[in-house]
Amino acid sequence: MNDSNANVRNVSDTARWVAYFRARETERADALFRDQFAERLAGERGFQIAHTLPEGNKHEWAWATRTYLFDRFLLRGIRDGADVVINLGAGLDARPYRLDLPSSLRWFDVDLAEILRYKNDILSNEKPKCQLQQIYLDLSHKSERQAFFQEVNRTARQVAVLSEGLLIYFAAGEVGSLSSDLSASRNFHSWVVDLASPGQLKSMQARTGKQLGEAGAPFKFGPQEGPNFFTPFGWEPIDVQGMLKTAALLQRAPKELLSLLPEPDGIPGEYPWTGVCLLKRTATV
Repeated sequence: MNDSNANVRNVSDTARWVAYFRARETERADALFRDQFAERLAGERGFQIAHTLPEGNKHEWAWATRTYLFDRFLLRGIRDGADVVINLGAGLDARPYRLDLPSSLRWFDVDLAEILRYKNDILSNEKPKCQLQQIYLDLSHKSERQAFFQEVNRTARQVAVLSEGLLIYFAAGEVGSLSSDLSASRNFHSWVVDLASPGQLKSMQARTGKQLGEAGAPFKFGPQEGPNFFTPFGWEPIDVQGMLKTAALLQRAPKELLSLLPEPDGIPGEYPWTGVCLLKRTATV
């Protein structure tokens, strides 16, 4: 595969890039998680993208830490009673196959048809640990996502929502609209999101923004309000974990970044911060 063919073509290609990092993490003796499917899911294209984008194969610690924190918050939600998981922008996430999940758990992978069909082909001979259903849906289509959320809400007791690596590709108004649509469903109890500060967003845009923008996948979302952005839309942040701080605790943070610790209290603003947030629904319907 030559360099011109290895460029990111669209937002779905970023899922192959993420799978590359999960494969790299899985190779480590001290891996924070094991994703035995990631290398196959990334494919040659995922590895080529990682080595073609500027700094595309760097910051492994951040990608691994993000996945680790999402795993933790998800399993916490299931222990707290979630009987349904909605994975928005699921991409090449193999959690239904790699995590120890209740067989009775209903899991919906939601994403564009192209990337979910690709995942289906790769994992066609694998058996998920739970009741997995794939939903082909463009989340920018408001009426279609609302109809899906309402149908799940009707048949669920308690829903946990994930959106790993998704919101950064949305403008603030789009994130607000999605947040409101989710909180309108009474049985949607928790939502796990990852977040960048405005300062970190600018840094990410400078490093890889041009190439991703040309592919129709620019980085957009880094709210000045930090996790409190979601409060007016019916969601309260109840647990916020900075990725650098978490990586340091796990002895995975790069030495050159340790000078950024401790992380600031409250809203990070221009500080180069990324984190994973557990939100609880507060809206009354």
